[in-house]
Amino acid sequence: MDASFAFAHNVANIGFEDIPADVVKIAKLDILDTLGCALAATTLAPGCREVADLVKEGGGKEESTIIGYGGKVPSWMAALANGTLAHGLEYDECHLTAQVHSGVTSVPASFAVAERVGKVSGKTFLTAVIMGIDVAARLAVGGRVRGFHPTTVYGFFGAAAAASKILGLDEQRVQHALGIAYSQAAGNTQAQIDASLMKRVQAGFAAKGGVLSALLAQKGITGAVNSLEGEFGLYNVYNGGKYNAAALTADLGKKFEVSNLSFKPYPSPRGTHASIDATLELVRENDIKPDDVVSITVFKSAIGVKVLGSPIEKKRRPENVVEAQFNIPYTVATAVVKRRVGLKDFLPEAIKDPAVLQIADRVSVQLYPEFPEQNYHPGITEIKTRIGKVYRKLVKEPYGNPDHPIPEHQMIEKFMECASNAIKPLPEQNLKKAVAMIMKLEELDDAGDIIRLLA
Repeated sequence: MDASFAFAHNVANIGFEDIPADVVKIAKLDILDTLGCALAATTLAPGCREVADLVKEGGGKEESTIIGYGGKVPSWMAALANGTLAHGLEYDECHLTAQVHSGVTSVPASFAVAERVGKVSGKTFLTAVIMGIDVAARLAVGGRVRGFHPTTVYGFFGAAAAASKILGLDEQRVQHALGIAYSQAAGNTQAQIDASLMKRVQAGFAAKGGVLSALLAQKGITGAVNSLEGEFGLYNVYNGGKYNAAALTADLGKKFEVSNLSFKPYPSPRGTHASIDATLELVRENDIKPDDVVSITVFKSAIGVKVLGSPIEKKRRPENVVEAQFNIPYTVATAVVKRRVGLKDFLPEAIKDPAVLQIADRVSVQLYPEFPEQNYHPGITEIKTRIGKVYRKLVKEPYGNPDHPIPEHQMIEKFMECASNAIKPLPEQNLKKAVAMIMKLEELDDAGDIIRLLA
């Protein structure tokens, strides 16, 4: 039987009381983090304003709030704008093994539908977000799609699951929503390789598509019921039949993939973080100044070298923000020069900083054969200094991973810093109230109250 049957049953029937407290706590942090990243993107992320303006130009029924910019539009269009915003800075969470950004599709979709429906309880909202993340992550763990961007492809399904839960769809209609999501699921990694802004907008497409899928299913529109493992289902069409069927539904409803989320201390792809962690530790512990550095060698896996370290000449001279983010020489050089890597280090003027570029010229990226080929996470930084010393640091799991989590108070600090960059200055009392509401979301009568504080 197609795995979509099990997913539909789980989404339709699971209740808040079935979800462990530790999972709920992480989901709250994910909601907080997603909203904070979206607020910062209203000013700092190229392309987001244009997407929001286009959505507003379309008009329509005033249902759901656009984060930061304000205004209400039809729910699926709000999901498009907010999904794009949430992924606009590469500062949002990612799943440890699935390598998908699941909150940027499930959270915007859930808020959009919650406002459309009205008076959706915090318990229902949390359950929906958790279901959306679980579906997207399980699909990605089950089988990577070569050439397709997993956040987007699987995000359609995750957003559809989350939206279906908010709408209270029965098992059959959830399954149709997943089938309808499959009819839309797309998104390519060429956008990432070419440093295109579509890397961000594709997340918005998935959030929008998920909302539409659930609403169409609610109206009685049917989708493919064997959308995942059928003859022409997702895994046979996109993966050539190569996938891990057991991983899709293992301990479904008992274990939740929210527990495997990694939160980001730096606004760049997760594959750069171990190298940044190692570099920051070395320069801080040994008081290494930029002028002390003769060379820096960063060792990564095959996929890390390919995506984040080559071609090396181009990585040393990024031409736009996306190129600077998917970039080990630039991020490591920033860590050496500024002893931090933050939001302001990826502004157009920052990526041309001559002091950073001078150090970037001294950075090389090499293959470390012992790292698994497709594992972005581990990294080694080796710094050679003018006095002949060599400093070396291995980081297997970067800061923010489940076994090395960022404390709650730092996650709140990140939210507040992100929110301080919102295009419309938000009263501090609104921000503190939003944080308090999220941290006690299960007690809230209307989850939509949160997003309305942030517009």
